[in-house]
This record gives sequence, C-alpha cells and structure tokens, in this order.
Amino acid sequence: MNKNNTVLRGHTLKTALALLLMGTAGVALADPFGIQVTAGVGDHHIKKLDLGLVWNPGWTWWPIGDWHFALVGEAHAAWWHTNEGNVHDDIGEFGVTPMIRFIKSSGSVRPFAEAGAGVRLLTSPRISTDLTLSTAFQFAETAGVGLQFGEHQQYLAGYRFQHVSNGGIKEPNPGINFSQLYLQYNF
Repeated sequence: MNKNNTVLRGHTLKTALALLLMGTAGVALADPFGIQVTAGVGDHHIKKLDLGLVWNPGWTWWPIGDWHFALVGEAHAAWWHTNEGNVHDDIGEFGVTPMIRFIKSSGSVRPFAEAGAGVRLLTSPRISTDLTLSTAFQFAETAGVGLQFGEHQQYLAGYRFQHVSNGGIKEPNPGINFSQLYLQYNF
C-alpha cells in the first residue's frame, strides 16, 4: 500500500468518525436533560446533599389508561456529612442510576411512582469510628413518588427512599438508608 492510499484512508476514517460524533451529538441534544438537587437524612446522623444530571431519552412503553412507563438515566455527585465519630466528617459519592417511572401521560400536574438501582463510588468506605461500609463501591436502590408540573412539564418534585450498601461483597455491610426530597428542572 502506498503512502497516498494510507493518507486517504486516514482522512476517510477521520471524516466518518466526525460525522458519526456530530450525528450522535445532535440526537443527544434533542433529548431533554434536567438538573436535580436532592437533600436527605440517613442512618447514623448522615446528612446528604446531591446534585444530579438527568437524561430523558423519551423511551416509554406499556400504556395503561392515561399512564405509562418511562425510563430516565441519572448521574449523581453527592456530599455526605456526619458529626458522628472522628474519622471523616465529609464523604463524596459518585454514581449512576437508571430509573423507571410510572407516570400519568397528560394533565397539568402528573403524579408518578419511580424505582431504580444503580452503582455508587464513595471517596471513603469508613464513615466514622463506629461505621464502615467495607468497600468504596456500593449499590444504591431507590424508590419514590413525585409530581411533574409546569407549563412545559419542566419541573419535578418528589420524595425518595434510598438504600446504599455493598450488596454483601465484603463484611461488615451495614448499609445506610436515606430519606430524600428533590427538585428537578428539565431544559
């Protein structure tokens, strides 16, 4: 193979890759994104503040009357704070969760129930002198209820119960339960 064919093939691959990326970016920008702010309290006097990025690809199925199921993806960065013990006052949490919502399809206020399971990575598995989760890798199971509202259905407010644990990967595995309130704005 000569040098000209190699250069031409390299330009063709770069052009194809650029077109693919631009097409993918266009599809991603067409889907609604949202910002979610969550505050909660958990076992062992842990307070949690969470910032989430929510992606709604518009995947819906199984209509039942004026209700349907929808799938949304969430990415989270959270801060945990506890005054219990003297190891860590603050812990970081990062993770992703796919959520399934059963939501009303029409109306100015649309109630929903939701559930999801995802993964989390903590900046430290040791929360305090009396509490360790053994691993930085955790699972997060979530269930909640909420309302979607606004002129363009751009607002959500809800309550979630969340259980974070390592799923028995390593002992001890006490897990932590959180009660959370959240607000979301969709662009």
